[in-house]
Amino acid sequence: MMSPVAIAVLSVSMSADAFAAAIGRGAQHRPTVPQALRSGLVFGVIEAVTPLIGFALGVAAAGFVAAIDHWIAFGLLGAVGAKMIWEALKREEETVEATDAGGKAASRGLLALVATAVGTSIDAGAVGVG
Repeated sequence: MMSPVAIAVLSVSMSADAFAAAIGRGAQHRPTVPQALRSGLVFGVIEAVTPLIGFALGVAAAGFVAAIDHWIAFGLLGAVGAKMIWEALKREEETVEATDAGGKAASRGLLALVATAVGTSIDAGAVGVG
């Protein structure tokens, strides 16, 4: 059983990447109060739900993947790393930000917000599995 201090330290460390992503999104443009609240709500809900999903998946799949779990982690982390390298090496004109019909930047949309929140919460899901 984990102590309350250990749970608090784990919680803060698991949410640090979501905090950094939220700061980056806020620095990209000055959000209105409703946009900031929506971002906080989306990040908070996803950050709270992913450990529960991870726990459920861990319980369900523990017997099946015990022999190859390290290879699964290697593959997932390798794919994420390869994607990051690919994005870093793309030419600048290929990375121009797309806009939707209203002229609003696509990176400010709800789908991008949810994708960012899920991306920063994968580690919380892994903690849930553990």
